Amino acid sequence: MENVYDVLLERGFIEASTHEKEVRELLGKEKITFYIGFDPTADSLTAGHFLTIMAMSHMQRAGHRPIALVGGGTVKVGDPSGRSDMRKMLTNEQINHNCEVFKKQLSRFIDFSDGKALMINNADWLDNLNYIDFIREIGVHFSVNRMLTADCYRTRMEKGLTFLEFNYMLMQSYDFLELNRKYGCKMQLGGSDQWSNIIGGVELIRRADGNDAYGLTFKLLTNSQGVKMGKTVAGAVWLDPEKTSPYDFYQYWRNIDDADVEKCLGLLTYLPMDEVRRLGSLKDAEINKAKEVLTYEVTKIVHGEEEAKKAQEAARSLFGGSKDSSNTPSTNIDKAEIEKGITVIEVLEKTGLISTRSEGRRLISQGGVKINGEKAESFDQIINADDVKDGTILIQKGKKVYHSLKVV
Repeated sequence: MENVYDVLLERGFIEASTHEKEVRELLGKEKITFYIGFDPTADSLTAGHFLTIMAMSHMQRAGHRPIALVGGGTVKVGDPSGRSDMRKMLTNEQINHNCEVFKKQLSRFIDFSDGKALMINNADWLDNLNYIDFIREIGVHFSVNRMLTADCYRTRMEKGLTFLEFNYMLMQSYDFLELNRKYGCKMQLGGSDQWSNIIGGVELIRRADGNDAYGLTFKLLTNSQGVKMGKTVAGAVWLDPEKTSPYDFYQYWRNIDDADVEKCLGLLTYLPMDEVRRLGSLKDAEINKAKEVLTYEVTKIVHGEEEAKKAQEAARSLFGGSKDSSNTPSTNIDKAEIEKGITVIEVLEKTGLISTRSEGRRLISQGGVKINGEKAESFDQIINADDVKDGTILIQKGKKVYHSLKVV
């Protein structure tokens, strides 16, 4: 069987490894237990998490055992990596809810049956730590001078780094030690922004117990300009269909830059690499065929084949001119409200198509809003019962964003 290290490398995942030669050799000759951590900072995983989930899936398909570590303990401190300010403090109720959501979502992508994968919450050991014992056993292995050279801390020094956050590296490193001791976990995987934390865990295991441990990081999901992908004007692209509808999810990937198509096909689908390269080599108008394949495949993995087909059909019908809005994102509006009349700007707010009224005014003034295919003339234009077609008003923002206002 092909070494999964080579698979991940060819598909574009790997950024760095603590011990490249040893890691490749280990993954080729043994079936190991490895882990990836997910701090439950929100009530859904995002498109950014999806890249690491795909890497976890490739590892499991190659026979390795994943541990999905939900950070019910570390989230109470907050990871300073990639942050310019301190993370918002969550209540225990919020953390517990988010952990449950993460467990449910991860189970859609990873097979947890019969011990093929484990899902563990680090609150199980972090919540009950004795601080003095922890500092004596774990803190003694860390150099403050060296920690301050890590990007996650160095970039925060000017704006202020709290002692609370300074503990994060020790806690994540301790997670790896616990998983190594309890489950024989030999490797931590994560995004490239976790490099310093991963090194901390690898070195802690080697110093404290003398065991071999390794780290492997992945490239972050960025576009050809180096900007993180998975963000829209409205915010993150979520894996929860209630937060980002399958149609909006589909449209996000359909609208990525041409230069990013081949990379995303390699990272976010299971298509063979020969096909990825063939699709990525298409030029000009032909690249849209590759985008359709990418978009359908990613939506199918995240939301299932039925939802992917619905989103595909909705997009094709709308862009093909039939204006069948049955599968587009929708918002209900009370019949009495529409009979009374509502302005275009209020419609845009109600449907979540704008984040501010100034954005809405700018869109309308530039001709970027259509109601049932007709350009909105002003932000105070009234929409009423005369605009309802088969119980629906179709709103179009720009060239590619559609939303149905359903009268109930």
